[in-house]
Amino acid sequence: MSAIDKTTALYQNHINLKGRMVSFASWSLPVMYTGILEETMAVRTNSGAFDISHMGRFTLVGAGSEEALQFITPNDVSSLNAGDAQYSLLMNPSGGIIDDIIIYKRGTDDFLLVVNASNAERDFNWISEHVPSQCKLVDHTLETAMIAIQGPQAVTILSTMAPEINISDLKRFQWIEGTIENIATTFCRTGYTGEDGLEIILPAESASDVWNMLMENGVMPCGLGARDTLRVEAGYPLYGHEIDDSTTPVESGLMWVVKMNKGTFLGKDRIEKVLEQGPRRKLVGLVCAERLQPRQGYNVTSDGLEIGTITSGAFSPIRQTGIGMAYIQTDKTKTGTLVHIPIRDRIIEATVTLRKNLLPQH
Repeated sequence: MSAIDKTTALYQNHINLKGRMVSFASWSLPVMYTGILEETMAVRTNSGAFDISHMGRFTLVGAGSEEALQFITPNDVSSLNAGDAQYSLLMNPSGGIIDDIIIYKRGTDDFLLVVNASNAERDFNWISEHVPSQCKLVDHTLETAMIAIQGPQAVTILSTMAPEINISDLKRFQWIEGTIENIATTFCRTGYTGEDGLEIILPAESASDVWNMLMENGVMPCGLGARDTLRVEAGYPLYGHEIDDSTTPVESGLMWVVKMNKGTFLGKDRIEKVLEQGPRRKLVGLVCAERLQPRQGYNVTSDGLEIGTITSGAFSPIRQTGIGMAYIQTDKTKTGTLVHIPIRDRIIEATVTLRKNLLPQH
């Protein structure tokens, strides 16, 4: 842990549980407790809890807030009702992705924004530059905590902890306010593991008690290692790996969040040009023929020629083999195409697949 790393409200809980702490995006967080594979399988088969308090949490309130978000994000914010959430992107004028975010609508011109920790300060400044002066953007990251409870038993467990609200009635990307033992809590039917579950936001001073309650209810504490394995299995992009300021939603497979007919938004002209010309590369999933895992920066080859680069890799305990995501040239992206990845002193065969198919039914 670096001397300048920030700590979340759950830092002492992690120490008490003997979490192995590492520096991540200027925060001290557990990379694992008992083991990455064990924690990954707990989420796939039961439930696991992640401290995601490092993620930025901003509120944007005031006349013109919705219009401003419509301009700086490509998804249709106007389609949201109070209690809805939306996965979206912060775009730059050249069609690149500044960050991927979740927008929660609380009311008319009243929103909660959750952003990546590594980009929080930059995102805050970027949003500030693009909202009207009468709007108020406030950073609530330090005064709140955020916990992801993920897995097939997550909803059942949280329902017993908050019996006065119908958590099970929440649809994906909906949220509701309630309490856990009189602690004001926002329950969001969101997550980044490929499993069902929720992400909850609560006062920082109450986070430790709620975390302990989760442990008492059989939820396994999980670290960054399992979180990364789970999101790679789910084929979900991560800023700095699959997306950055130079990648467009076209090549990164995120056009499902881009509503081209909603009106003007940052980067729209560039996206239109890429769509017209066709992307030179696309983001795909790769399933290796062996247990060795590819890592970011490894080359992908075909017939001895380099055709792309690995962006993320993991050993999948579900598949019991190495998997990854990679940008490869468009003519090699057909599902079932065989490619090769040099790993250490070996050449490993891998099969191209859709990212959503990296995680099989289980």
